[in-house]
Amino acid sequence: MYLVHNNAKVKLTDLLVTFLGYGVINIGLFYLNYLVYIPRYLNRNNYRKYCLIILLSIIAIGFLKYGLGWVFKEHILNRNGKTISFSSYFISTSFTSIIFLLLSLLLHFTVDWFMNERIQRDLENQRLTAELALLKSQINPHFLFNSLNSIYSLAYQRAENTPEAILKLSEIMRYMLYECNDNKVDLANELQYLQNFIDLQKIRFGDNSYVKFEVDGIITNQQIVPLLLISFIENAFKHGVANDLNAPIQLKITVDDGHLQFYMHNKKHLHNRDAAGGIGLNNVKRRLKLLYPNHYHLNINDTADTYTCELSLIL
Repeated sequence: MYLVHNNAKVKLTDLLVTFLGYGVINIGLFYLNYLVYIPRYLNRNNYRKYCLIILLSIIAIGFLKYGLGWVFKEHILNRNGKTISFSSYFISTSFTSIIFLLLSLLLHFTVDWFMNERIQRDLENQRLTAELALLKSQINPHFLFNSLNSIYSLAYQRAENTPEAILKLSEIMRYMLYECNDNKVDLANELQYLQNFIDLQKIRFGDNSYVKFEVDGIITNQQIVPLLLISFIENAFKHGVANDLNAPIQLKITVDDGHLQFYMHNKKHLHNRDAAGGIGLNNVKRRLKLLYPNHYHLNINDTADTYTCELSLIL
């Protein structure tokens, strides 16, 4: 009975020395490297000093562990009736220290990698946000420039519907300035904005304007990036023929189960066949890539006489 009790006491002592004594030393070396050595030397590219301090720490820890083992010689250094030599014990404990140092290095590089990834994502998001803001800022001046040209033509001709055109432009600009600040807007409001733009163009062309604008499907409770489709429609009026009864500008928007289909077809001006495109279409293509990655399909068929655009978009 006494022998069993004595053996249990010896095993308990071994556990206390191993897990408390050596555990504290190993964990202390782990955090010393992680919190002090790496930031002070490795992160500052002082590789020689880092290697030197690591070597000195391994040696110091080896002596410390051997000293602790010598204090509890019967439990630590005594194996099968033989005392472990200093060199063997030093090599063994140094190997353990190296493992904890490598683990702290691994933790550092892992945390550093995740932090760099997060920083890169934040920088990329900031870059995309800035780029989108720039693209959106280009829309207003571009649209305003073309609209003012149209109203100028009406005023020059002393047209009676010039005040109505100015009122339409005021409604359009109010929407662009005050309702388009969010990332997405109600689809119904966006389509009303497109209708106001078409009405403004009809005022410009008068009774000789022929435009077919159709909207099919449920447009309530749907959202879309603001000012996304206007460039296509603006392009149709700017470079297309709007006064041909046999070839009207055709615009159709179909909404079905979260999918938007946009179709536009127009006949080209004979004197302006090579001018299609410009800032507006390049702008909307870039915005589609940034705001609807892998969620849209754009097909443009630009021939000598006609221009057709088909956009499929997952809202």
